[in-house]
Amino acid sequence: MSDAVTTQHPTAHPAVPGTAAGRPDRMRLHVVLPSEAGTMPAQELVRLAREAEELGYAGVWLPDHLLPPGPYGRPPEGYGGVYEALTTLAYLAAATERITLGTSVLIAPLREPLLLARQSATLARLSGGRFVLGVGVGWQPYEFAAAGVGFGDRGARTDRTLRLVRHLHTGAGGPYEDGQVAFDGRAVFEPVPREPVPFLIGGNSDAALRRAAEFGGHWQGVGLTPGQFAPLAAELARRAAERGTRVTAGTRIGWDGPDRTVADVAAEVAEWEAAGAADLGVWFGSADGGFADRMQALAERTGVAGGHVAR
Repeated sequence: MSDAVTTQHPTAHPAVPGTAAGRPDRMRLHVVLPSEAGTMPAQELVRLAREAEELGYAGVWLPDHLLPPGPYGRPPEGYGGVYEALTTLAYLAAATERITLGTSVLIAPLREPLLLARQSATLARLSGGRFVLGVGVGWQPYEFAAAGVGFGDRGARTDRTLRLVRHLHTGAGGPYEDGQVAFDGRAVFEPVPREPVPFLIGGNSDAALRRAAEFGGHWQGVGLTPGQFAPLAAELARRAAERGTRVTAGTRIGWDGPDRTVADVAAEVAEWEAAGAADLGVWFGSADGGFADRMQALAERTGVAGGHVAR
């Protein structure tokens, strides 16, 4: 991999959009929207996003899978991402006013980097600065083979993509060359966002922690217990301090059935806050299986307001 970019820009940690109200010292609570059923009308996502905004959640997030080797459905057996995430978030941006909109997470090495820079900048403009680009390196070799993209260098491709996006979002032009993309000084990039689109880096690996510390923004652990999460978050904070960046640490959980009560889930929310999570996303199951009811119940139980839990 070549790191021969001509300009590097330090990244300040941007505030999460849509969370001005509430207690900023408390954990932010988010909603991972259902996108596992091709029969679900897109208007259902609009309804749920609006309701999440009205209930006081910090953000709504969509997963990404381009061509999985199995059916969409309940994770981990099924895949999320029926509705293409960036297109759908643009749709939701027009239907909401305050709530953060993000990907959790988009498979960055499967996306053409110049196009991703344009799409994310456009989403930032369309949403009034509410978009967060959550990325991961991917884990399913089938999707890479189907797309004709090498699986072994997906981490390096992700790094190059993020550096290019950040370069263009700061208003920098050419010349630029990173071994994947090259252009000279004639290149023009628009729209330049008012602030570079924040990144959320997903994954538990050392490379994911390094990536989050390098770019700043947000980190999302995957499949961890609170006890496993805490030392990784501490390590991330140490690395970010060394680089002079700011990163918030978070994760996501699921509540998709009657086997757990709202009290159980609220207790888990409290455990994550105690472990140092600044952000927690919750997937509430299928849209037709009680998603809205569980989302409302947890909002009421945690007292979420302005994006932050209150109790």
